[in-house]
Amino acid sequence: MRLGLITSCDVDGIRYAASKGIKNIEFCYNVDNDISVLENRLPDLKAALKENHASLASLGRWGTKKIAADGSVIESELQDTYHMIDLAAALGSPVFHTGVNFEDGTDKKNPHDSDHPEKGIASAIEFLKLAVDYGKSKGVKISVYNCDWCNFVREPKFWFPILHSIPELGIKYDPSHCINCGNGRYLEEIRDFGSRFYHFHIKGTLNIDGDHVDDPPAGLDMINWRAVLGMLYAVGYDGVLSIEPHSGIWKGELGEKGLDYTIRYFSEMIL
Repeated sequence: MRLGLITSCDVDGIRYAASKGIKNIEFCYNVDNDISVLENRLPDLKAALKENHASLASLGRWGTKKIAADGSVIESELQDTYHMIDLAAALGSPVFHTGVNFEDGTDKKNPHDSDHPEKGIASAIEFLKLAVDYGKSKGVKISVYNCDWCNFVREPKFWFPILHSIPELGIKYDPSHCINCGNGRYLEEIRDFGSRFYHFHIKGTLNIDGDHVDDPPAGLDMINWRAVLGMLYAVGYDGVLSIEPHSGIWKGELGEKGLDYTIRYFSEMIL
């Protein structure tokens, strides 16, 4: 395993990660960001990666609706997904992350409330099969992220049927999402689905009696990171552990110190 860092999707982000001694970069180019802007940056991004002896470990796009209210795949979003996969291939990213909203065309956070969950599963399988097949043609693997931002394919109830139907689909996993919008049993999820992990996020979280307090630097939070690393070794994960600074408190100089702490903390556990 090796450390990575989510950065801004530009040359400055690559240089910032390199200044922290991190060479595995992650770009999250989310909803409402114009894909053509990222495409226009390709020459500069490639040059910056080469200059800093870095590589793009993953590219993802969070928050876009793929499924219309009638359960059909939204063609414009499918084409945008193909476009993002093209950019992942051009930048040398081995994986692209995506999600799928629920079958009624919404991004509601509790898909269990649906009257027809099987409709959502069928729609998700249709979209994800198309993405996986296109990714194969470009040498890019596809994973679903396990947070609930316009996505219900984030927990075992839905991983079982969807991953079974698409053997080459993977998971981008983040234990904090399991705590904040799931069952909290992240060690079990790693045990049961770790063989399908294509990428892994390191983001701390703090909750008290179910109330979210903050997402402090990983290692200063409530997640049992030593057990997480032990479980990742147990399931044979050998990919990137991508640090995601996400706190509303740890900003500026404090945020820099927090990131440095997380880098030191995990560097000691990566064998």
